[in-house]
Amino acid sequence: MQRFGGRMTAYVLFVRPREAPDGWERSDSWRFAQTIPGVVTLVDRDGVEAKRLRGYTSGQTFLYDTAGHLLYNGGLTGARGHEGDNVGRRAILALLSGEARGPLVHNVFGCLLFDADENARLGIGERS
Repeated sequence: MQRFGGRMTAYVLFVRPREAPDGWERSDSWRFAQTIPGVVTLVDRDGVEAKRLRGYTSGQTFLYDTAGHLLYNGGLTGARGHEGDNVGRRAILALLSGEARGPLVHNVFGCLLFDADENARLGIGERS
């Protein structure tokens, strides 16, 4: 966001399960995301937007161009809890700087956003 600040907006969705009370999603991650210039934090009640986007894993990232075309679908880390340079980060930077063309796909390392019954209904298998 620092490198491309002002030229893009990032929407960070925090899924709040149906049974969770208001404010449940306002964690340290929420507060940290709010400190990043160009980031808009949003509550995604019951994962409606995540399901619409076909985002089923925490940390899953989608990059769209100004015409609404999907350029990237994947993670931004090289492994669960990893920080620093990795394939996903490099792909996003290459797309944003015009050095690559999408759509690009990369692995996502995170927790499934929905329970086993909902995942089965959505046709999602076990992933890491």
